[in-house]
Amino acid sequence: MNNNGTFIIPANSKKSQLILSYFTGTDLIVVITGVATTILSLAIVKNATFPVMIALAMPALISIFLVMPLPPHYHNIMTFIGNINRYLFGIKKYYWRGWCASYGDRTKRK
Repeated sequence: MNNNGTFIIPANSKKSQLILSYFTGTDLIVVITGVATTILSLAIVKNATFPVMIALAMPALISIFLVMPLPPHYHNIMTFIGNINRYLFGIKKYYWRGWCASYGDRTKRK
């Protein structure tokens, strides 16, 4: 508690909500699906050449690439790509209320 009687949130409070202090549930699902697809396809295809084996390993490589960390502002590459997608294809109509506008109750303003 600080001097004002309010609690201070520690800098690592979000890490306690993550699996192994880093992964979200979606991250683990993406990696497990990619690795399982690669293992299954490598087990099914027999006598594959090196280029075919690289092509079969691509789901695991892509899924691991997507959950790689991207510090300092984004959780991982998948989050970064999602933010770019949201910016490019989202609604682009912004309302500016002015630098001196009160966002509270209008009756309090005189």
